[in-house]
Amino acid sequence: MSKSFEKYIPFVPLKMEHRSWPDKQITKAPIWCSVDLRDGNQALVDPMNLQEKLEYFHTLLDIGIKEIEIGFPSASETEFEICRELIEGGHIPDDVTIQVLVQARPHLIQRTFEAIRGAKHVILHFYNSTSTLQRKVVFHMDMPGITKIATDAAKLIYELSQSVIAEGMDLRYEYSPESFMGTEMDYAVEICQAVLEELHATPEKRVILNLPTTVENCMPNYFADELEYFISKLPSRDCAIISLHPHNDRGCGVATAEMGLLAGAERIEATLFGNGERTGNVDIVTLALNMHTQGVDPELDFSHINRIKEMYERCTKMKVGERQPYAGELVFTAFSGSHQDAINKGTQYMRDSGSGKWEIPYLPIDPADVGREYEPIIRINSQSGKGGAAFVMQHSFGFDLPKAMHPEFGHIVQVETDRVGTELKPERIYELFRENYIDAVKPYELVRHSFAEFTDEEGHSHVTFAGTLRHADTTFQVQGSGNGPIDAFFNAIHGQKMDHFTFVDYKEHAIKQGSDSQAVAYIHLRDENGADWFGVGMSHNINLAPLKGILSAINRAALHRD
Repeated sequence: MSKSFEKYIPFVPLKMEHRSWPDKQITKAPIWCSVDLRDGNQALVDPMNLQEKLEYFHTLLDIGIKEIEIGFPSASETEFEICRELIEGGHIPDDVTIQVLVQARPHLIQRTFEAIRGAKHVILHFYNSTSTLQRKVVFHMDMPGITKIATDAAKLIYELSQSVIAEGMDLRYEYSPESFMGTEMDYAVEICQAVLEELHATPEKRVILNLPTTVENCMPNYFADELEYFISKLPSRDCAIISLHPHNDRGCGVATAEMGLLAGAERIEATLFGNGERTGNVDIVTLALNMHTQGVDPELDFSHINRIKEMYERCTKMKVGERQPYAGELVFTAFSGSHQDAINKGTQYMRDSGSGKWEIPYLPIDPADVGREYEPIIRINSQSGKGGAAFVMQHSFGFDLPKAMHPEFGHIVQVETDRVGTELKPERIYELFRENYIDAVKPYELVRHSFAEFTDEEGHSHVTFAGTLRHADTTFQVQGSGNGPIDAFFNAIHGQKMDHFTFVDYKEHAIKQGSDSQAVAYIHLRDENGADWFGVGMSHNINLAPLKGILSAINRAALHRD
């Protein structure tokens, strides 16, 4: 057996005697910053061109994101020109702040100030790596040497910023100790405090300290411990905005971000659908909609998630997975019979109770909240149960089948899925319903009929039915009276070969609204052997629909015997 795992050095967590973050709750949205156009863009096989970046930028504005990292303008002429187009082309609303990234290198910092000239609101984001591993294998420097890189950059940025601030720019500072998760926490506190001092941070002019999970190398709870420790030890905590930039190397980016918020973070840098280097950045869609499901306003608009997804896939050439939370094609879809049954009962409960709260099992969010349709929630294959087909009939076609009818129709659909071996589309389910119930018009067929009705002195209704029925090549007349159309019809066929059924139940509703609506009647009969038979009748005439339903049930029983 391979022992390759033995070459890896396990993460050593902080020894925390007291921690408060597990008792906290997320009760408000963080400050959101999109890094799609920088961190996300640099991770693409084919980076976005100018037009794609502009479309992406305007989509972020529509979502409601107020801080957007637009690129690394000192890295290339292309990045520089995109920055200038956003500023000079009038693309940036007055309430939106653009963010630009730069390494802690003097010539790159100078070039960055050239790129942001004329912008109204800017965050200048600079960074250098601080982790134990990077100091050892990349920089070959001790802690003071790494600190000097950061403080020299901070000093230069502060000096250069004075002129643009004097010209009217609202310029703010952001510093990232890259690979924060792998940095000794006491040293992380030391270097960040030194940067705050060089940038003359105050409670009125706070500096963003962005603590990136550059490479996710520990469990989210260990990271939350680090963050709580860092915040508690930072001398100028009131002069800093604590920001997170989680990556997803362990698949825990969302958990890292959420636990980080519990531990005291106020700001999140993220990307749509988690695009980014390696396994990606944390997904801003998932984070925001997780809050939405907990009754917290994320202050972002994802009510048209399919439109956002289409833009994302077109501009990035990336694909949103079918199981991607909230946005994937199948995330609101149930194939399992037990899941379908619970969803069906949940929707019925909400209709019956009039509850204003979302209480449907297996659906953590109302698909309508993100602009998703209800039709594909339940899809039918060989794993589906009795309630799934009834749900499809109701939500796709408006047929509200009685609960007692669900097992019978579910079995009909199940037989078909076993036969074809694939998923059944709603249209095919409707065809099966029509073939088995509505089109069950033989061997007994109603040729013509009439009703006569009067009310006696005591207010009781009396109905007489007279009609002609056909069986094969034989036609015969029937007549009967009762307290309503159904009772009169049953009495009319008394003594005929059709007279082997007990009436069990009846349900009727309109299939469409308006003057052209049709009545659909569901009839439940029981034969002399105790077998249940269901029939369905449809007609613009509310009296005729149940008669068709009765004949449908009788015909289905007769065909079964034959």
